Amino acid sequence: MAVRVRTLTCGWIIADAGGMVPGQQGEMRMPVGAFLIEHPAGTAVFDTGMHPELEHTKERMRSTADLFELETPEGWTVAGQLGRLGVSPDDVDVAVVSHLHFDHCGGLAQLPGARVVVQRAEWSAAFSAPLVEFGVFNPEDFDLGHDRQVLDGEHDLFGDGSVVVVPTPGHTAGHQSLLVEGRLLLTGDACYCRLALDLDAPPEFGHDVDRQRAGFAWLREQEAAGIQLVFSHDADQWAALPPEL
Repeated sequence: MAVRVRTLTCGWIIADAGGMVPGQQGEMRMPVGAFLIEHPAGTAVFDTGMHPELEHTKERMRSTADLFELETPEGWTVAGQLGRLGVSPDDVDVAVVSHLHFDHCGGLAQLPGARVVVQRAEWSAAFSAPLVEFGVFNPEDFDLGHDRQVLDGEHDLFGDGSVVVVPTPGHTAGHQSLLVEGRLLLTGDACYCRLALDLDAPPEFGHDVDRQRAGFAWLREQEAAGIQLVFSHDADQWAALPPEL
């Protein structure tokens, strides 16, 4: 059963390169990657980009606003990117969020009819008062009244093994990635980019750096088995990806 996967470029972020990949210098400009997954049984997105309000103000990011510069070109929101492909936000049945940081779940506001799929550990951690106060998580991005499917591990999204949610914790407590047709692994922030994987260099500010490094090893095993890794924040890879994966 063929599954169609298309890329959504939901803006760009610029951050200190050393904060993203330890040891690097200067700035790193990164796509805010999301994906449209079309299956005969339904339409899903993997991640949703940033909240549309960020085009005008970073106030909702609280203290994390100082860490990122944002680029929001015309049509950058998840709704805009879907519209570019002829898909209405109302057509999206499921929103699988890799995790609940601002650049992965902020677009949920534009997908009110979607069922949100999230790991239980992630949902719980995202209400931590210190993390919310600093701006690591903002419940106003994701606690919006959607139907919600809370997972405790791996999940077969459409019941036929073609699209499988895979826990990849480390970056956050309940991070998850998406395996499509056993050939394509959408990593989310399990690893930011190829350089980080090649250098075995997870960011030092993650929830559990040792666990994320173990996740890096797992990603390399998947790649060795012939699975294509698609990173959400790798500008070089993003530029080379075809519109349909």
